[in-house]
Amino acid sequence: MANFFKKLYGLDDKINVRQNDGLEFGDHEIAEQLNQEPEPGEWLGGDYDEGQLSIDVFQTPDSLVVKSTIAGVKPGDIDISINNDMLTIRGRREIQENIAEENYLIKECYWGGFSRSVILPVEVEVEKIEASLDNGVLTVILPKAKSAKQVSIKVREK
Repeated sequence: MANFFKKLYGLDDKINVRQNDGLEFGDHEIAEQLNQEPEPGEWLGGDYDEGQLSIDVFQTPDSLVVKSTIAGVKPGDIDISINNDMLTIRGRREIQENIAEENYLIKECYWGGFSRSVILPVEVEVEKIEASLDNGVLTVILPKAKSAKQVSIKVREK
């Protein structure tokens, strides 16, 4: 898998680090670590088992809108939650067939759990949030909370 990414990004098999150009004590150990190939999954943090959902977020005068393509997911397999100012969309896409790994010619689709969290830039009215799934496109509409009326405070001199 690592070789695939190296070829994709045009990297050599090893990272070239000049070791005689002013490296201080300890730099050689760092250079050796850079030249070691990571174990599969290590660069993802080890316990990584969810895909990251791609989203578009935009605003209208009255609401924030989050859209995502999540084809193959049933509405009952999607969980949307808000905690303070963070929106989290979580779900699972299950493969229907049982195909042996050696029978795949190309395997690019992600199957399994996915999630995405995004910090909301404005307060929203959580009780009025709507979510719909249409032709594999999830749309979450988050109405903006009515901002408090601006009040001017006059400073008086004592």
